[in-house]
Amino acid sequence: MIFKNSNTKLIISILTTILSSIISVSCFGQIFDSEQNPLSVKWKKIYTNGFSIIYPTELENDAQRMANTINKIYPFVGQSLGRQKTTIPIVLQNRGTVANGFVQLAPKKSQFYTTPPQQFDSQDWLNNLAVHELRHVAQFDKITGSEKLFLTEEIYFAYMGITVPTWFFEGDAVSTETSLTNAGRGRQPSWIMPFRTSLLSSKNFSYSKAYFGSNKGQTPGYYQLGYLMSSDLRKNYGKGIMDSLLSDIHDKPIRLYPFSRSLKNYTGKNTKDYYLKTAAQIKSDWQKQDDQNKSENYLSLNRPAKYASNYYLPTEISTTQILALKQTKGDVAGFVLVNPDKSEERLFKIAYQEQPWFSYGDGKIVWDEIRYDPRYKQRSYSVICIYDFATKTKKQLTFKSRYFSPALSGDGKKLIAVQIDLRNKSNLIVLDTQSGKILETIPNPENLILQTPSLNANGSKITWISVSEKGKALWLSENGKSTKLIAETNQQLSRPMFLNQNIAFNAHLSGVDNVYEVLVADKKIVVLTAAKFGAFNPNLSIDGKSILFNNYQLMGYEIAKTPVDPKPVQENHFVYFGEAAEKQENSRNVFDKIPNENYDSKPYKPLAHLFNFHSISLSTDDDDKLNLQLKSNDLLNTFDFYTGIGYDDELRKIEYNAGFAYKALYPVLSATFKNRPRLGYYRQGTVINKAEWRENYLKIKASIPVSFSAYNHNYSFVGEVGTSYTQRNFEAKEALLFNKNINFPMTYQFGFSHSVRAAERDVAPKWAQTVTFSYFNQPFDKSLNGDLFAFESNFYFPGIAKSHSFTAGFNYQKTSGTLNFNNEINTVYGYNQITAKSLLRNTLLLNYRFPIAFPDLEIGSLAYIRNFRGGFFSHYENIGSETNLSQPKTFGLELRSSMNLLRYQPIVDLGARLVFVNQIYNQNPILEFTFNYSF
Repeated sequence: MIFKNSNTKLIISILTTILSSIISVSCFGQIFDSEQNPLSVKWKKIYTNGFSIIYPTELENDAQRMANTINKIYPFVGQSLGRQKTTIPIVLQNRGTVANGFVQLAPKKSQFYTTPPQQFDSQDWLNNLAVHELRHVAQFDKITGSEKLFLTEEIYFAYMGITVPTWFFEGDAVSTETSLTNAGRGRQPSWIMPFRTSLLSSKNFSYSKAYFGSNKGQTPGYYQLGYLMSSDLRKNYGKGIMDSLLSDIHDKPIRLYPFSRSLKNYTGKNTKDYYLKTAAQIKSDWQKQDDQNKSENYLSLNRPAKYASNYYLPTEISTTQILALKQTKGDVAGFVLVNPDKSEERLFKIAYQEQPWFSYGDGKIVWDEIRYDPRYKQRSYSVICIYDFATKTKKQLTFKSRYFSPALSGDGKKLIAVQIDLRNKSNLIVLDTQSGKILETIPNPENLILQTPSLNANGSKITWISVSEKGKALWLSENGKSTKLIAETNQQLSRPMFLNQNIAFNAHLSGVDNVYEVLVADKKIVVLTAAKFGAFNPNLSIDGKSILFNNYQLMGYEIAKTPVDPKPVQENHFVYFGEAAEKQENSRNVFDKIPNENYDSKPYKPLAHLFNFHSISLSTDDDDKLNLQLKSNDLLNTFDFYTGIGYDDELRKIEYNAGFAYKALYPVLSATFKNRPRLGYYRQGTVINKAEWRENYLKIKASIPVSFSAYNHNYSFVGEVGTSYTQRNFEAKEALLFNKNINFPMTYQFGFSHSVRAAERDVAPKWAQTVTFSYFNQPFDKSLNGDLFAFESNFYFPGIAKSHSFTAGFNYQKTSGTLNFNNEINTVYGYNQITAKSLLRNTLLLNYRFPIAFPDLEIGSLAYIRNFRGGFFSHYENIGSETNLSQPKTFGLELRSSMNLLRYQPIVDLGARLVFVNQIYNQNPILEFTFNYSF
């Protein structure tokens, strides 16, 4: 048998990219991006005390506020790590509609996505980003040991990824945001709810499962895991423990499992043991809380789930059917109707949302979806869609809009939503339900952040949540007059809904999230549910006597129903794990008394800042040569540049290279230059001679990558045109035998793909198509002739069972002249190990893949196995001349597994494939191994 390793670049690739998994405050699990804004964005810059704030001109007010804020709070944020000053650019991004933020190296910068989410903390969104992201800056500076990194950022970035677990970075940052403010996620029961639910349900997680997650069950998430462990460390070992751990990692860089060893130095326990100790303690604390609470059990109205499933926002649309937005590990989000016998009728799937949301009124559903700009992915929109049960049709109501949380009145005649413009100003708007046009804008003079509005049955009343640095408040508007029913509080008020004359809402007044009601007449608050783990999203039943709501259980958000029976609010027994850290910081709210200084701002010209050198690091190229390169990336992701040297180990000679990609224009322009050694052979009579030469090779390419989505369908197009020029420097004896120049051979490519959203457990898209056309010719070089046309395709179909996939790919190429021996299409498995009988002309590749098991298996510190997947294949080559449908060239089976190795964040895909070869080739079976990774 023959061994084949399909990825020789793995180690260096991991070292240079592993820490890209460190993201920060995020409503969407997004790795730091490399996308661009449209050219129409005009930029400005404020410099103050080491911080360069780069921002679109519309954000002048927020940029000035952030300049004051960051200057004031950074000494508090970095104090427990001994960091008082730093140097970092901060880019404010306002074109997107997905809330996020991150800090990175290579290049060193932070990005704040300024559009606030519709469900988050009880404080100003940018303030929350500032305190959380600046803690990451302090962490990075502590590990690197200096504020200025000279051409070593990529190395440090990789080093941090293999020494410190992501949960520590994020848990420490959440602990800091909670300790230094009146808000923070550490004060939110709903944020930590999955962990509490699991432990109190006697569902204990291994350390790896708690950290890395699961393809079948609900897990706490590494933010939550990190917060609990960081809080416990602060409680038991004091304010300086985080500084001590990072200092030890900095001082002792070359160790296996460095964080775990440092942790053991200070606590006597390695990472896994400390997790088990922390889990036992928090379970005990939560058990005491549960004993003090008076909770009720609620009958689940949905069918039992085999794996994690959520039935969001249950709404009674008739006395026999409940509408819900369902999302599971095995299905993407879509609407379902739940019947009294718990059977379900699927309606349709939808696209990604900023948060699960829809509203129902008189036979219509409205919801919002995210749409990205086809080319400039930093720009996205939140559009409103509508579905009519009577006509069974859906349509996109608004286009290129920034509207969130649309809500219908009970009679379906009025539609309201939150609008957030490019200045970050929030407004409530009333929209026409037929055209989507704005009919009315409701004033918001204080520019509060507005969330989740709701209308009463006839649309005469509006209720909503506002957010500011003072906290969250609940409002009522009637007859043009706005009344604050609940004053600013750090309660997680969310999704108010009318219950006849009063308003129900989500909050955690008793230390566990439940459904409450505010009596409009006297502003008194009563409780409507007493869920053990959490209750959310109330909706009034058709008869007006009960509410439907989400009751959180071990497998997710279930559907429950209870009579409207107001009761007094229970005593608050919330377990606040961040109490010790807050006392240690002793800073109260760092956002108190922020200065209001006016900083000088200047235009920021992207073209003047294209070069931003940050690293000298090792990498490999397409030919697997090792390169040492000087790298530059500008702060707006528009220009990438590198230059360096490589070593050709076969020829034992040096290569010099450089390249760039300019991505600000609609087409992406790129160029690569190489001065490289080459080797060739030629025949003189009966003698085979070797020729060695150096050549200058220049390749240039223009490409237009375009993609967009519509509901749960994704489409992409790519068009490319490229050429190259080669100048060869031969010895005199070979100069007459070879062409000295290769003058501008041309390449053209066009590709199209379509797919539907895939679920977490799917091994491949259930329904997708990809088609690519390529053409190569040499119109400018009379000494060369020949061309190549290639067609590649893949068609994905659902398999015979859930999450199975069948793929059929037909590929064809026609070659001539000097390109006669080129291969530009997908080949059969084992192709490189089989002696060819003729030139490659076509292939038909049939693959069937399926999941086998999702074991969530922890094998000590070696590996955490997430799943096992199998597959069968039958591949044909040169159909009609070498093979036919009854005799494939190769066939066989494969076994693959996704896992986390050595407790590192990247998901490694390990596989083995047994390839049997058609007997006419007289070839032994081939054993191939694959090794890939992803974040």
